[in-house]
Amino acid sequence: METGYETFVEALRQALIAATGFDEEKIYFEKKGGRFTGSSDRLFVECAVYEDAREVCGIYTEDLYERYQEDITLEDIVREVLLDVRRAQNSQYFQKTRNLSDYHKVKGDLFIRLLNADRNREELKYAVFQTVGDIALVLYLKVSEEDGCVTSIKIRDEYVEKWGISQERAIEEALLNTYFLSPPRIYQWEKLFFDPEYGGENFMDIVSGYEINKEAVGNCLSTTKRTNGAVAVFLPGVAERLAKLIGSGFYLVFTSIHEVMIHNDKKVAPEDLVGVLKDTLKEATPEEDYLTSRIYHYNSDRKEFTCVC
Repeated sequence: METGYETFVEALRQALIAATGFDEEKIYFEKKGGRFTGSSDRLFVECAVYEDAREVCGIYTEDLYERYQEDITLEDIVREVLLDVRRAQNSQYFQKTRNLSDYHKVKGDLFIRLLNADRNREELKYAVFQTVGDIALVLYLKVSEEDGCVTSIKIRDEYVEKWGISQERAIEEALLNTYFLSPPRIYQWEKLFFDPEYGGENFMDIVSGYEINKEAVGNCLSTTKRTNGAVAVFLPGVAERLAKLIGSGFYLVFTSIHEVMIHNDKKVAPEDLVGVLKDTLKEATPEEDYLTSRIYHYNSDRKEFTCVC
């Protein structure tokens, strides 16, 4: 680690000690690769200690150092960090994390988010997840939600052990929660562009008479919140319903973590979709929204997902 970065981290640490009045051991630095740091260096601020838990805020120092080198002062960074710490102290975060050992207290707030398994290998080291190809279905706890923005944390494997249930059961129940927290919807592009209030098509309603697009152009699948909406295809009953509406299996093109394109496998070849996905990822998908470069298929007879290319 370069000297300039080390100097910055220690200066930030000392400034936070002075600003908070905390003892020195309450604000400490840990390098990436540790059990609590994952793939990023962090400066930890220990806000409170209880008999069975500690309230700790983790600060991503590498990101802050980049900003410090560009155009922000140390004083500005300290003010931002203090605001984040106070916001966390005033939120439901610590109360909910203290309940993590009790499955019945947190199960209603569990949900699933998708990540690329290869790119996030370090972050998933102690996480609870299942994989489909290079896609990880990761177990999260919703801590709070304000103005449509969800604050959440990954569930560590040690907590599922305390719950006394299998990881498979925890993920299965979280998928059901996810369905009700943010139900699946199909979005028609022409309505999406011209109607800001457009909420998508409820294709899961069997009495709605919704007619899906069965042609090669495909259908855009997401959720009512449209954030992290690509998970919709893995929610209970969704793939089966899509296959029934289409009349066959289908290919999946994950253009980002927020949506997935569904294509009738009788109308298009997977090889043709590879180039489309490559161009979309290059031109329209921010790096932080990337999920996969691969094409997947849902077999309606076997009811299973496979990576085809």
